[in-house]
Amino acid sequence: MTVGLLAYSEAKTMVEKKVSDASLQTINQVASNLNVVFKTYEDLSLQLLIDKDFHAIVKELATSNDDYEKFEAARRLGDKMQSFTLSNNSIKGVMLLPLSDKLHVVAAGSSLSTRAEPLMKTEWYQKTIELNGRVNWIAPQPTGMSMIPDKPTITLTRLLKNTVSSEAGYMLLLEIEADTIANRYSEVVLGDESELAIIDGNGNYVIADDEAKIGKTASISLPVSGEQALAGSPKLHTSDGVEVLAVYQKLQSMDWRIAGTIPVQQLVKDAESIRDLTLVTALAAIVLAIAIGMLVIIAIARPLVNICNLMMEGARGNLAVRSTIGKRQDEIGTLSVSFNAMMEQITALARQTTKSAQDVLLTASELTEASRKTSASAKEIAVATEEIAGGASSLAVEAERGNELAAHINGQMKKVISANEEMVVSAASVEQSSQQGTAYMSGLIQKTGMTEEMTRSMVEKVDALKESTGSIVKILDVLNNLTKQTNILSLNAAIEAARAGAAGKGFMVVADEIRQLADQSRQSIDVVAQITGKIRSEIDETVHVLSEAYPLFQAQIASVKEANDIFVSVQGQMAQFAQRLDDATSSIGQLEQSQDVLAEAMTNVSTVAEEASATSEEVASLSSEQMHISDNLVLLSEKLDAVSRGLKDSLSHFKL
Repeated sequence: MTVGLLAYSEAKTMVEKKVSDASLQTINQVASNLNVVFKTYEDLSLQLLIDKDFHAIVKELATSNDDYEKFEAARRLGDKMQSFTLSNNSIKGVMLLPLSDKLHVVAAGSSLSTRAEPLMKTEWYQKTIELNGRVNWIAPQPTGMSMIPDKPTITLTRLLKNTVSSEAGYMLLLEIEADTIANRYSEVVLGDESELAIIDGNGNYVIADDEAKIGKTASISLPVSGEQALAGSPKLHTSDGVEVLAVYQKLQSMDWRIAGTIPVQQLVKDAESIRDLTLVTALAAIVLAIAIGMLVIIAIARPLVNICNLMMEGARGNLAVRSTIGKRQDEIGTLSVSFNAMMEQITALARQTTKSAQDVLLTASELTEASRKTSASAKEIAVATEEIAGGASSLAVEAERGNELAAHINGQMKKVISANEEMVVSAASVEQSSQQGTAYMSGLIQKTGMTEEMTRSMVEKVDALKESTGSIVKILDVLNNLTKQTNILSLNAAIEAARAGAAGKGFMVVADEIRQLADQSRQSIDVVAQITGKIRSEIDETVHVLSEAYPLFQAQIASVKEANDIFVSVQGQMAQFAQRLDDATSSIGQLEQSQDVLAEAMTNVSTVAEEASATSEEVASLSSEQMHISDNLVLLSEKLDAVSRGLKDSLSHFKL
């Protein structure tokens, strides 16, 4: 017993150590796997950090004064972030939080830009700025991050600094479903009732089997400082007082630890069988010693000799002997009772045998009559068997024909499946083209709207130009009047110079030059007036053309929108058509399986028919043998009569 208890203690210690080492190795492998996963997401964010095109778009948004250029840059940035989101299915949402008033919020995936303002007032937002471009991992938040929280999400944030200017325009916020990380170790089982979870530096659950635990204090308290905070496998007590073996490993990218717990009671439950077996063995040894002592104490020789003598008397034919020691409650008493019961049964058997011998004599005659009837029935069975064999042969022929028909139907079904698969591929191609058409029509709607705005702006500018040309005409009228007055003044000066005679010749030359200048000015004003008139005429024509073009642009926008709706409708209908084709393909596949079952059944029917035919021939042969056997039964019944008489004579020697 002592050896058993020592073995139990040693086995318990060995089990705990082996499980501890194996579990710690498993946790290290899980931690390495998670480190690779987290590093993958950090590398994804690093792609944006070193993307020159991304920083060029951000710079254009921050420095451009042209609204159209800023609009186009914002569109390209949104498309880039959407493509970045779609490049990885595990990314549920991406948001760019601006660090400058000249930039705006950009959201992609399931992220909502309306949640940006509260996010910019949180502690982790300031911490990410302080990290100056390094990654900041954020545990699931009760109110969610950039999207409505239907499932817990883990968030990566970092500043996207320009590698040239070292200035950051945006903060990247990348949300990942917590289940994506949990699925990486969902198949890892440390033992019965074991639990795997990720715990942050404050001792709270980041990821747990039960989502209700996320964000709450963990059931175990892990070391927070020294080498023990990095990895270990101590025995701890949970908050419920259960002793568990805890194994944990710190992750590289953040102050989180992957931790597993195994109840110690579950580890050593197999070792407890050693203890239980030791106790049972000791108890059995005590009982056995007592039984042996009782057998030694009780005298058994005399009762056994008495029973032996009675058995010898019974062997000589005296079936009336009985044992008189049946009152004992031990094995001897049981043997005595059993001997008496045996003699009673032998006596009853002898009496029954005597009676049976008489019955056998009576039965022998009845058996002879039954044998004759059996022979007649065997003949009738032979005739029926031949008819069954003929029907089985016909059934085999029809089964072969059914098998060939099933094979032909199977070939046709394969052709239908092939055609259906080609239709599925074509439907997928049409759906993809509809998606491209929808995207092109969206771009066309946007560009057409911009064209409409530019046309409206051009009409306004042309109206302003028309007003300016009107002002020019008025100025030309004023200049024309000045020219006429100058011409009149030069004529009056020439008249006065002529009156002055020789003294006024010089003044006459000046007056003549002034008159010529006035004529040239008038001619220039006429030319400018003609050009201005032509400009006004062309402006009127331009206004008229733009007025006619504006409704056309509106009609074009309506047509483009209708075409976009048609593309969207076609895309939805093709998706439904593809789904129905998939359902049809599945149904045809099931029908093909049923056809295979039918072909196999027809083959089985043919086989069974052939076997039935062979069996019928065997039955016919057996019927012939049965007739022969029936004849032999008559002879056997006569022999049975003789044997029964001999048995009756033998039983007469016993004393009942």
